[in-house]
Amino acid sequence: MADSVLEAYLRSVRDDAADTVVLLDRAVHAAAPVDAAIKWGRLTYAVGGDFHHWICGISVTQKAVTMTFHFGGLLPDPEGEFRRGSSAFGRMLDYPSPESVDDSVVERRVREAVGALEYFKANWTAIAAGGSGGTR
Repeated sequence: MADSVLEAYLRSVRDDAADTVVLLDRAVHAAAPVDAAIKWGRLTYAVGGDFHHWICGISVTQKAVTMTFHFGGLLPDPEGEFRRGSSAFGRMLDYPSPESVDDSVVERRVREAVGALEYFKANWTAIAAGGSGGTR
């Protein structure tokens, strides 16, 4: 029997990050029907296998487990939960421990991202060029 994508990814991360990764993976799958794969060194989630327009990914750094939202810059963030990345679109949530994971936040963010997917796919070129950027 083949390993699951999660099991394969867990073999590549620090032992003390595994519980956090498992909790985040569970919350992502609870939020939406997504496919998972290891892409770009992270556990990556997409709708309908469309990893070109991936929803979010989980990666492990020395200090935290980071959840990156591919087009998080288009999502509302009145709570100031996101950390801005180096790209125009990417936004991150950092989890230093399993206790820091709030399932409701992760699930809400994943649902928002899935809901914005079609908008992103239709408008990403214009947004990247400086058009109607920001939250939708």
